Amino acid sequence: MTTKNYVENIAVVGAGGRMGGEVVRALLAEGKHKVTAITRPDSTSEMPQGVTVKRANYDDLTALTEALQGQDALIITMAVTAPPEHLVRLVEGAAAANVPWVMPNWYGSDGANEALVKDMMISARMQSGMKRIEELGKSSWINLACSFWYEWSLGGGFPGSAPIMYGFNWDERAVTFYDEGTTTINTSTWPQAGLAVARLFALKVHPDCLDDKSPTLSQFKNGYVYVSSFLVSQKEMFESVKRVTKTTDADWKISYEPSAKRYREGMEALQKGDRMGFAKALYARVFFPNGDGNIEAKHGLQNDILGLPKEDLDEATRAALRFGNVSF
Repeated sequence: MTTKNYVENIAVVGAGGRMGGEVVRALLAEGKHKVTAITRPDSTSEMPQGVTVKRANYDDLTALTEALQGQDALIITMAVTAPPEHLVRLVEGAAAANVPWVMPNWYGSDGANEALVKDMMISARMQSGMKRIEELGKSSWINLACSFWYEWSLGGGFPGSAPIMYGFNWDERAVTFYDEGTTTINTSTWPQAGLAVARLFALKVHPDCLDDKSPTLSQFKNGYVYVSSFLVSQKEMFESVKRVTKTTDADWKISYEPSAKRYREGMEALQKGDRMGFAKALYARVFFPNGDGNIEAKHGLQNDILGLPKEDLDEATRAALRFGNVSF
């Protein structure tokens, strides 16, 4: 009996959400996998044709184990506000069902940068899944390090958030630059991130032979896959915004603030119970002018390995404005 050298069956948690939906669409478009959506029993999300639906509460280990039987990979796309114990229970279910690969719910910045992870206050919540996977020893994890989502961060993921993300206050036509506004960071669109996941799991698992140097899934075992749509500064984003909205500097109120100051203000607000302070600190930290937000300079990117397309910044900006319901 031979062991297959490819991922065939993939389960997705959060398939009805923004990132999960992109992953499912990309998997279906690539046409190389059988896709199963793991949803809560009371979920009303409609799945695309070709997706099998299995229902289980995310805190029910027995139900999760049963739902994950026969899967080669589990991709978890949950909101960062989801209970961390659900992430742990999901990876425990994957281990019990002998699922070899798990993508635990990262979709963020450079998790290998310990100082950055600590300052961004996401280590305990986001790394709990990886730690539990390694403790159980049945699965291997892979995280997608794609940095902030461009549409969410520019358009504003929730009311009032855009000014504390990429600095754009659409209601007031104002932009606040971190420091000089020239620090470049990596950022990714949702379609690019979804395609990256699909292409990653389309790789063969192991080399065919000792001389085989082609990319494999196993080379990313218990590590990060670095992808990006753009390496861009706020000022470059601003130029794109002006092109898309047909505005000029004269139409905008422009200000500058030190990223370190904004980080401190965010932390102070968070300590007082203001959840918006978390987002403010999170974004300010990535824009520190020390290069932490430039993941490709430190690690290179796997865009070419995965065959990811070159994207148009202005088209992505238009998508971000549509997402944020921004009109000019």
